[in-house]
Amino acid sequence: MTAGASLAANPWSRIAALIERFGACAMISVLSVEGSAPREAGTRMLVAPDGSYSGTIGGGTLEFEAIRAAVRALAEAGTGRLHLRTFTLGPDLGQCCGGRVTVATETFAAERAAEVGRLARLCEAGPVASEASISADGAVGARRVLPHEGGDGRPGAELCGGTLRETFADGRTPLLLFGAGHVGKALVLALAPLPFQVFLVDGRPDIFPAYLPANARPLAVADPLQAFGGIPHQSEVLIMTHDHGLDLAIADAALRLEQVSGVGMIGSETKAARMRTRLRAAGHGEEALARFRCPIGLAGISSKAPAVIAAGVAADLLVRRDVAMARWADGTTPDAGRGNARMRAV
Repeated sequence: MTAGASLAANPWSRIAALIERFGACAMISVLSVEGSAPREAGTRMLVAPDGSYSGTIGGGTLEFEAIRAAVRALAEAGTGRLHLRTFTLGPDLGQCCGGRVTVATETFAAERAAEVGRLARLCEAGPVASEASISADGAVGARRVLPHEGGDGRPGAELCGGTLRETFADGRTPLLLFGAGHVGKALVLALAPLPFQVFLVDGRPDIFPAYLPANARPLAVADPLQAFGGIPHQSEVLIMTHDHGLDLAIADAALRLEQVSGVGMIGSETKAARMRTRLRAAGHGEEALARFRCPIGLAGISSKAPAVIAAGVAADLLVRRDVAMARWADGTTPDAGRGNARMRAV
């Protein structure tokens, strides 16, 4: 199952709730970015007629002006229209970013509730790609759902001529985290607001915390290697179990899977050397071992407190994720399929 629906993956459920409460709402989408800007294309936020909002397109004066414009659009007669505006951040807004941002503001009201509900249900099942015709006066036609071809799993929005094309996806990187001990629990919390879909794997069902963040799911399996069934491409694996023999078995299995982009293991330099020796003895060559890293986290952090270790590991995962995204954009990464993980959660 997917973990933790986000505004990027499914704004429609929240739009439906806002229409029910206020009678109308607006969705602001970043269509394009040139140069330096607070957020990337595809970022969205929702605005109610009273100016309350959810999500962010980056804060600052840009967001303030976009919200104010959305409230004005909602006050005008008629909904179901797309309003475009390009901000040059320096001259127009006094922001020092130096870039240009084009945003689209689309208004919704009760007459579009059926379409909104249909899209909400589709997005609950996984990533959705759609397109809609935009007339010369900004009227938005009904969205047509397109075959979703995977991509890098990130949300997107672009206006090509008179057609608005969008992707609704959460962009999360799948992460199999083996070991629900002190560091494992701390890492789950550190990753809670970050773009990862976490599967916490352990053979001890009583060790899982009573509550997990929305982007995390427990996998209680007698044999942790069972967790590798059906994992998507470009999954990350982290190993921090209570048993070094089990650590080795998990690393061995993970490095044999082309879907796994990287395997990290908690431990010292001594443990790392021994693990590499044993992995070589198991038949892994240097190409496979290049995907294995131990110790994990950021160099220069000396504390061994679980929360501190987790912060360093989370930061390292973000760097790895950005590198993978850049490779995808350059066409050098295999099919990613992020956000499409369907794994048994118990």
